[in-house]
Amino acid sequence: MKKQDDINPARSLYYGLLSQMLVFTESEDRFANVIEIIDILIQNPLDENSCEALKEIKEFLNIGGKELLIKEYDEIFHNPVTKNIRTTASFYEEGFESGKKTLEVRNFLGKTRIRRNEKVFKETEDSVSFLVTFMYELVELIIQGETSYETLQHCLFAEVINEFIDQFIIELYEHDKSNVYKSLAIVLNAFMEFERLYFDVKKPKPKETDRKKSQESCTFISTEEEKRRAQNRLNKAAESVMQSCALEDDYFEDENGLSEM
Repeated sequence: MKKQDDINPARSLYYGLLSQMLVFTESEDRFANVIEIIDILIQNPLDENSCEALKEIKEFLNIGGKELLIKEYDEIFHNPVTKNIRTTASFYEEGFESGKKTLEVRNFLGKTRIRRNEKVFKETEDSVSFLVTFMYELVELIIQGETSYETLQHCLFAEVINEFIDQFIIELYEHDKSNVYKSLAIVLNAFMEFERLYFDVKKPKPKETDRKKSQESCTFISTEEEKRRAQNRLNKAAESVMQSCALEDDYFEDENGLSEM
């Protein structure tokens, strides 16, 4: 897919939404602007399934508010009684946390002036929440004219995110406590398909142990025709973007200890 400057604001919106929905924080502004972002994305969605999923997330927030969203998040990711979803590339690739993928992301991070603020961001660098936030930051820097980060974002997606994100999506979609996050899994899936088109990266073949499960459960995955149309849809979405979403200022620090966001 041809890289177009007018696509990046829409990509920023998607990564910003995913960051706000997946990053753990005790901030009162945890889900600030989420509905506004969703409204923009609903106007020109990537496909019909993700459009309905965005509407479901909005309805959930309007009815239950952030309290129910936080409760569901905790049930899926932090409840010691229920099955918690693993979120790191290292676990999906190697079967344990803090492996080679953690070091790979740290290497990418070291090539930027962005630094993880360990006081407020507790998860490792190869967690889904960190990766989508890191990508948001890179896209924002590119929008601001720092085009040297274009290659780095491509490598981060192709070498880390693309390799395991489908497995994470399946786990999120199938979790027995997943309600609104089931809808988020649909949105995440559609956006990852678009990113593969954007970076011209092929979807990895599922591992043998996951192939049957993937075939049985992922009925929400976009068709080839929907993938083909994704570029035009996101182009239209970009036209509706008047501002990018603001994320938590404390997630990252620059080399001088100052917030980058």
